[in-house]
Amino acid sequence: MSAGWTREQMAARAAQDIPDGACVNLGIGIPELVAGFVPEGREFIYHTENGLLGMGPPPAENERDLDLMNAGKKYVTAVPGAAYFHHADSFSMIRGGHIDVCVLGTMQVAANGDIANWSTGAPGAIPAVGGAMDLVQGVKRIYVITQHTTRNGDPKLVERCSYPLTGPGVVSRIYTDLAVVDVTDDGFRVVELAPGVDFEEVKNKTGASILPSD
Repeated sequence: MSAGWTREQMAARAAQDIPDGACVNLGIGIPELVAGFVPEGREFIYHTENGLLGMGPPPAENERDLDLMNAGKKYVTAVPGAAYFHHADSFSMIRGGHIDVCVLGTMQVAANGDIANWSTGAPGAIPAVGGAMDLVQGVKRIYVITQHTTRNGDPKLVERCSYPLTGPGVVSRIYTDLAVVDVTDDGFRVVELAPGVDFEEVKNKTGASILPSD
């Protein structure tokens, strides 16, 4: 077994930090997996910006409802008591500060909490900002789930983002395949290392100064 967390284990670890009763928005990709790992004894109310509060887990293939999809165009279910609403009302919830936690993927996170997750800024790059800019400004707590490095080995946790920002100074905690990392006034600080991973590996694969856990 290789060292570090799988995508599912990263999602499960993030779910551990979401408080009971929280209203939660999940980004596209690894963050969507968080919906499958609600800790025993807790209840989360999932929100998707295309107009559903009370989003349930993915349905079995033979039980799909073509009218029930999340913002990432994935089939979902609705839990008892779920509510449907206009897209504009959904963004009023986000912008009005009514969502407690948002879990996003990213291309880069800076040591001061800046996040860049919608474009590389390269000529011809397809903009894909979606609702991310609204989410990072309107949601009370922003978590990020991402691989610690790109496929080429470049760090995703950096001193300063080189890609266009989604939002400045908004990220509080990052979950990678190597560690849980907080954004503090002193920069990145490791909260927890994944199994089989030591601090030196995390340090070497981070593009900014990073402190060990207390």
